[in-house]
Amino acid sequence: MQDNNRRPIAVRSSKWAKRIAAALADSTITPNQISCISVLFALAGSAALLVWPGRLGMLLCAASILLRLLCNLFDGMVAVEGGRGTVTGPLYNELPDRLADSLFLVALGYAVGMPWLGWLCALLAALTAYIRTLGGALGQEQDFRGPMAKPHRMWLMGIALVVAAVAMPWQQQILIGTGAIIAIGSALTCITRTRAIAARLHVQRT
Repeated sequence: MQDNNRRPIAVRSSKWAKRIAAALADSTITPNQISCISVLFALAGSAALLVWPGRLGMLLCAASILLRLLCNLFDGMVAVEGGRGTVTGPLYNELPDRLADSLFLVALGYAVGMPWLGWLCALLAALTAYIRTLGGALGQEQDFRGPMAKPHRMWLMGIALVVAAVAMPWQQQILIGTGAIIAIGSALTCITRTRAIAARLHVQRT
């Protein structure tokens, strides 16, 4: 995992993140294992949302999203700052993310009785990542711009779940609106990334 292909995350430079990453780097756990653990959190969170569709399930799912994002933070830190990277690191950096995204987003669609919305969000989320990695395959730095990149999608869904758990009478409307925002924002992200890649290709040609 190279620096120019890493998602810019401000919290990576915080003291608490560096301490935890250092402790993980000194342990036997590998960056690839941390990436895979993120999928387990996604499985647990999506299952909680579907099995307990009320307040408990939403809060458990929100907590699982946070834990998944922490895994996404520390796998890279252990690999790069901790010097524990492997040749398969880029593979494990991408595939678990796509699985975790889909699990959370599809579960959101089923939770509100609109499976098609969850599958649409998952498809568009995967497409944003595909376009980003396509730019990398074309020799460009990977483009992590939004407006609905992975952290934006997950933070939005996590916050919406907490708000919906508190405002139970409007639970359905809040979560449907969240799914719609994720879908529209992801589609816009696909457009912005594609246009940026095309613009750089034109510059390279000239």
